[in-house]
Order: sequence, then C-alpha cells, then structure tokens
Amino acid sequence: MSVQSLSVMRTLSNSSGLYQGLLMDAPFLFVDEVDTAGRRCLVRLDLNVPLANGEVTDDIRIRRILPGLEALRRKGAKIIILTHLGRPKGKVTPEFSVVPVAACLSRLLGCPVPVVPDILGQGAQDAVADMSDGDVLMFENLRFHPQEEANDSEFATSLASLGDIYVGDAFSCTHRAHASVEALPRMMEVATAGRALGEELTALHDALASPKRPVAAIVGGAKVSTKLRVLENLIEKVDSLILGGGMANTFLLAEGMEIGASLVEPDMVETAETIRRKATTRGCRIILPRDYLVAHKLATGVPHRVAVAGEVTSSDMILDAGPISAREVAAHLAACRTIVWNGPLGAFEFPPFDSATNIVAQAAADLTADGRILSVAGGGDTLAALANAGVGNQFSYVSTAGGAFLEWLEGRVLPGVEALRH
Repeated sequence: MSVQSLSVMRTLSNSSGLYQGLLMDAPFLFVDEVDTAGRRCLVRLDLNVPLANGEVTDDIRIRRILPGLEALRRKGAKIIILTHLGRPKGKVTPEFSVVPVAACLSRLLGCPVPVVPDILGQGAQDAVADMSDGDVLMFENLRFHPQEEANDSEFATSLASLGDIYVGDAFSCTHRAHASVEALPRMMEVATAGRALGEELTALHDALASPKRPVAAIVGGAKVSTKLRVLENLIEKVDSLILGGGMANTFLLAEGMEIGASLVEPDMVETAETIRRKATTRGCRIILPRDYLVAHKLATGVPHRVAVAGEVTSSDMILDAGPISAREVAAHLAACRTIVWNGPLGAFEFPPFDSATNIVAQAAADLTADGRILSVAGGGDTLAALANAGVGNQFSYVSTAGGAFLEWLEGRVLPGVEALRH
C-alpha cells in the first residue's frame, strides 16, 4: 500500500469529502485510504466526557466521532476503542470507569459496546479473538495504568499486540506524549489518522498554515501570561489580532489608560508593549476595544454603563467591550477571509457582559454562512461562549480540544500528530 505524499495539494476520494486541499510538510495516511475489512483497528478516541449519577451529561465528543466509527463498521473492521476518563492517577477508580461512556456510545451506534476490564492480560486477547467483523468493544480506562501517562514502551507493546491498524482520532490528546498517543502508533505497522482527526488537521492547516488572507485572530481570556506564546506566535502569522477580556486591559494599561478596578496584570505591561512593537514590525495590526461596559461588581444584571477612555473611574471594572467596539470588530471581520478564535471578549457568563462576544460571534457565523470566510474556533471557554451566542454549530470548524488547540496556537509540535507522520 502506497502512502500518498501530502507535500503537494490533493483531494482524497472518500465518502465524507474531508481533507480537501490539505497541505503538509510530511505525509499522513488516513484511515479511509486503508482496507480495514476484517482488520483489528485500535482506535484512540478522547471520550473524556462529563458524568453525573452514572450517565453522560454532554455527548458532543461522542457524537463527533460517530461518522468515523460507523464507516469502519460498514467496512467490516473490528473496532477496539482506547480512551481515558478523568484523572485516576494510575489506579483503578470505579468513579472513572468507562462503562457509562460505552453505554452511551452503544445507544448512539445502535450496537453493543462491551467494556473489557483486562487490558494487559489474557482477557484482552480472548475478547479481541472473539470479535466478528463490524464488532465494537472498549477497553477500560487507560489511565488506570500508570504506564499510560508515562509513555511506557512495554505498555504500548502490549496494546500493539491486540491490533493490526492504529487509528488516531483524538486531536484533543495529541499534545500528550502518552503511550496510546505517541508510543503506540510508532510501533504499529500501519498507523492512520481517523476521520475526525483528519477533519481537524485540515481545518487548522487551512486557518494558519496556508490561509486565505486577510487573516484575523480573536484572542480573549483573563491573562496575557497564560497566552503569551499564543500571542507571540500569532503576530507572526495573522494580519490582525483582536484582543478582548482581561488581557485587553493589560494592553490598555500599557497605553497609559486608566482602567480602575479592572482585572489586569501590571507585571505584564512591559511584555504587552513588546508584543505591540513586534506586531507593528511584522505588519500585524492589534485591535483593542475603545469603548467598554463597566460596572462596580461582576454579577448578572448589575447596573452598568458604557464608558470610553478617560471615563473609567477608580471603582469601575471593565467587563466587556462596548457596542462601538463590537460593531467595529464585526465590520473588520467582513474584510477578512479567515478567522481564528480563542477566548471570549468579556465576562460572557454574566449578562449583559456577553454582548460583545455575541455580536462578533453572530457576525462571524453570518459571514461563514455566506461563504465569505473560513472560521475556526477552539478552547473550552470559546465553545461555551459561542454556544451562549447561539452559534456553536455555525462556524466552519469548532474544535473540542482544549490544551491541544492552545498548543497548536502556540506553534508547538504535538507528539500525537508527529507520531502519525510517515
């Protein structure tokens, strides 16, 4: 089987229509290119979903990987799911059992998904040997074994003995050099990227590696310090950087503006100024709010007002960008071709301080629907903010990854992605 080079533009012929125009500096092998009929497929998923009273309370991560699993079943693959749940710290912990996850997946797939508790012993070998084409089983929580997070090669070898083909389909884990993510695919004769991962890689590549310009990045959040590497990487890649949330306050303070009792990092003021200078040198425009929603405390429905520079008092807290700023950002996005979004523009959890995020999110969604922009968003707070705005499913791509998405924005190498390169 030949591995097609992705150092040139190509379109894969597959039923999902994914991976179009994917350009990489090293080739990947995608699962849709492989004959999986009758083959034992070790499918690494991230099914780390919230539970309450033994039930899955949010199944978005499960639903996202369903098309890939359904395709494998139709092709007659034997699907062996590897996943983790929570942080059991290398010990068998009943509250972190994947049994409720398997039950939810079973309902959505419409087939049994038994859980095999014995990963390393004869029980695992017997369970796999008993599988028929199209069957699905799930191994118990990988993190019950300390060897998983230690990236232990012997543990990975044991897992490798259970399968013929590795299918990496958990982008949200690719920043972790764990045994099932990094060591295992390197040991397998055939290691592939699954459908969901392929879709994610394509979206991320098209957003920053080979984007249609102009490119705008929206970065919000509380602190400059937590996203310093993100900012430093983005000013090298985008045409405009739109800042919101608490980190915008630090940049405003660096400009000499009075910000009252607002969340700020005084020790990052010099860093903010350095980032601004670098951005100017690189031709990247930094856009800050120029009017603000201010209040005397952070709570839902509290008295508030719109203020501009010079009107923020010592007792005021800047909690959101103002209406003028929101409209100007929305207008700016209309002149762009690509948008990358990470972090809200204000304290969206406390209306009305979700106003700017809602206005800009709706504008981005409308531009996406009109085919005028590619919009990619990711990060936990970002997903919640877009859902609050009612546009969570209206972007070109929304990543459910948290840490991996952030490290990608930082320009870091992701071990679980690199392990799949051929």
